[in-house]
Amino acid sequence: MELSALQKVRYTYKPKLPRILSGAVTDIAVQLGKPTESIADQAALKALFKETYGKPLATFAPGKNAAIGRKLSVAVILSGGQAPGGHNVIAGLYDGLKKGNPDSKLIGLKGGPSGLIDNKSVEITAAMMDAYRNTGGFDMIGSGRTKIETPEQFAASLENATKLGLDAVVIIGGDDSNTNAALLAEYFLSKGSKIQVIGCPKTIDGDLKNEHIEISFGFDTAVKTYSELIGNIERDANSAKKYWHFIKLMGRSASHITLECALQTQPNICFISEEVEARKLSLGQVVDQICDAVVKRADNKENFGVVLIPEGLVEFIPEMKKLIEELNDVMADKETEFAELENFHAQTDWLVTQLSDPSAYLFTSLPAEIAKELLMDRDPHGNVQVSRIETEKLLMGMTAGKLKDLKKAGTYKGSFSALGHFFGYEGRCAFPSNFDADYCYSLGFSAFVLIASGLTGYLSSVKNLTAPADRWVAGGVPLTMMMNMEHRHGSDKPVIKKALVELEGKPFKTFAAERETWAVTTSFVYPGAIQYYGPAEICDQPTITLKLEKS
Repeated sequence: MELSALQKVRYTYKPKLPRILSGAVTDIAVQLGKPTESIADQAALKALFKETYGKPLATFAPGKNAAIGRKLSVAVILSGGQAPGGHNVIAGLYDGLKKGNPDSKLIGLKGGPSGLIDNKSVEITAAMMDAYRNTGGFDMIGSGRTKIETPEQFAASLENATKLGLDAVVIIGGDDSNTNAALLAEYFLSKGSKIQVIGCPKTIDGDLKNEHIEISFGFDTAVKTYSELIGNIERDANSAKKYWHFIKLMGRSASHITLECALQTQPNICFISEEVEARKLSLGQVVDQICDAVVKRADNKENFGVVLIPEGLVEFIPEMKKLIEELNDVMADKETEFAELENFHAQTDWLVTQLSDPSAYLFTSLPAEIAKELLMDRDPHGNVQVSRIETEKLLMGMTAGKLKDLKKAGTYKGSFSALGHFFGYEGRCAFPSNFDADYCYSLGFSAFVLIASGLTGYLSSVKNLTAPADRWVAGGVPLTMMMNMEHRHGSDKPVIKKALVELEGKPFKTFAAERETWAVTTSFVYPGAIQYYGPAEICDQPTITLKLEKS
């Protein structure tokens, strides 16, 4: 395979580590704090996690650790969607294991959690590892979205882990994947097995974070990749001066990506789903906000601009959320009846009789192509696949219609031409930034220390991330500490709570203080491409969000 020049050089990059992880591994002691509690639903979670609930926080400090040099056999799983830096988590884990004992083995479980259920594995060798250092993607061992949830799947996981002679399993994933890790750790202990389970916090969406997990890996690279693209479009808009660009960004459940990209690029308009929900904005009010900026900019002879839209926006607009919920219920309860309808017109006529009056009115008022997307193939749980809804096109069409009315009324004299974009997959497998390369390597190395020290049911943690890497603080957080109970698919289930954008937080308030200016005055910022070599203030900086949160 032909390699790019950057790929060749990138293989040789040496990720930076926290000082405590940089010396002899036998000099890394694990200090345990007081017992912990979950963030909510303590009694219910304590009953579910009889073996692992209430574990103490773990931090690393100088001291002797004789156990760390024992021979280990560890398996690693990449779970869920791709995120830049996953290969470096594996590299940090691999190097830690080999530094602890050269005879230790790292096994890659192929295709995500199903690799454990179906016993599909490969031993990771030095040559194999070196071919993936500091690279994006999850192609080294593949990923998957299988959840280990049935009694048969749990039993198969234990049987196969035992057959492989494993001492531990490391699950690299987001909130759902690490909830799975917590359940697996509990199951192994309940069956008398000493096989440990450790998680690593991954998701470009940035919604797996708390006081102990300052950021999930991949977020830094993804938002810098998207911000470069947005900046390029802003420069083009300011050059051509004739298009409004509507840009949808990944992030269904939380708007962290959109907020960070707004802070980096200063677009004219940016919606934060959490604010839209809190203010109970209707779809019409969202469109009104766009039209207000378009009219004001037209008055300044600037018939161009950039609008940022989070992927999950429609689910946060109360009337749209209600419509989607009703569609899910109707199409689940009357699936056969719906399937017999011959075309979209017949489906619409039938749905109007099934939906509440407000939802029926909203459905029939949507552009036909958007309404059709609401009726497309459902996800495995029978729900609307919101990520397929072209929200950018919905808002473009509704904005154009409203501006036409304003032009007739004589209150708008500009011109409006819109282009739509969706930035998502462009950022999931990018070359990791120096920050993510370093952070991921540190997470993997920390996972090794947790395993070698005999811990299970923990998430690898690296904190103090706005400081230089040698001052980062490594350790582990009990997975049950981050959990609550949520009603999902008809029953209450334990889950790691998603972190949404905090409207009282400094990142959102910083954005909110500037957005009225950005709406009217062209204030674009052009971040440019991610830099891998050069001064630390250019190459190693964390996101604006993280710096504001920790300032």
